[in-house]
Amino acid sequence: MGKGEGGMGCHTALVYGDQYHEYRFNDEHPFNPLRLRLAMDLIADCGLLDAEGQLLPPRQATEAELVLGHSPEYVAAVRAASAGALPAGEAARFGLGTEDVPIFPQMHEAAATLVGGSLVAAEAVMTGRFDHAFNIGGGLHHAMRSRAAGFCVYDDAAIVCRWLVERYGARVLYIDNDAHHGDGVQELFYDTPEVLTLSFHETGRYLFPGTGAVHERGRGAGRGYAINVPLDAFTDDASWLVGYERIVPAVVRAFRPDVIVLQNGCDGHFLDPLTHLHATTRTFERALALTHNLAHESCDGRLIALGGGGYDIWCVVPRAWTLVWAGLSGQRVPDAVPQAWLDRWQPHAPYDLPGLMRDAPDACPPIPRVCEVAANNAATFEQIMTTSLPLIGARER
Repeated sequence: MGKGEGGMGCHTALVYGDQYHEYRFNDEHPFNPLRLRLAMDLIADCGLLDAEGQLLPPRQATEAELVLGHSPEYVAAVRAASAGALPAGEAARFGLGTEDVPIFPQMHEAAATLVGGSLVAAEAVMTGRFDHAFNIGGGLHHAMRSRAAGFCVYDDAAIVCRWLVERYGARVLYIDNDAHHGDGVQELFYDTPEVLTLSFHETGRYLFPGTGAVHERGRGAGRGYAINVPLDAFTDDASWLVGYERIVPAVVRAFRPDVIVLQNGCDGHFLDPLTHLHATTRTFERALALTHNLAHESCDGRLIALGGGGYDIWCVVPRAWTLVWAGLSGQRVPDAVPQAWLDRWQPHAPYDLPGLMRDAPDACPPIPRVCEVAANNAATFEQIMTTSLPLIGARER
């Protein structure tokens, strides 16, 4: 596959707009769009968004684009719910009006704009205008074809992967680093070899959505094109990165993608209130760097990055996604959090904000079963290398 329709890209785009803040369920809901403003302010205060034309506005996805990942009946139900015209019984059938996905006014428009942002990022890369693009508001990976789930109304990650296949005939590698299994994306592509889904997540024994076991490998023509890496609870940087650095290069070299879509959920951080993993900012920065290098090695640099989960909105999300953006755009991050950002946001924060951009080596409290966790993960990694990876190779030969 060639570089793109518009010639070689030269830098990295960041997709963001104030419209993203309209995707807000209620004041008590853990999915708080304030995290995006905190992250964007930190990126700006670090001096990492200076190039003219680097910031791209999102747009609202069309219905034709939404049905790449969802049934027309479901899209119609979301529209009706947004207007207050969907009976409660009907809403429940579509996963709407639940504790996880409450209905709010203009929900369809807000959710479709997050999808549109991911499509803007994909188009920027595939036309060759940019080498990489980051839709910081994207990465909502739980919505199914006809059902909302896990804070997700529409599944922008699945839609953008389908769009890449249909528009460009691309072989897509989707890598998901969220603590929660990327079940919506996996399900859409479970029976096709066009998109290989690779998900690193906390084991479903303890965490929503309860899926993502090693034995989930795809079906039919898609057998071997779903790879799951369930991490034991309390997995730290060292164990997580052993698996990432072993598995991801092997998958990339076996599958030979035309483009990589990378979901950068940062809810695997030890401070996240909804999960049980024990990563620090080191994991998110290193995972991005490794994937970035592999994109240049395997697919002319074509890398579309999405946001994702992250529920410590003050201490974790802004720093993690600033590090992701800096890694994508080839810029250095200062050691200290800029004083301007601290002065702006500390009066609003419920606790002291961090002074360093990266977690200190001793920031994560020690866990008593670290050796057991590492051993459990090592066994999982070996199982994947010996049973899942050969399926890709057999299909591709």
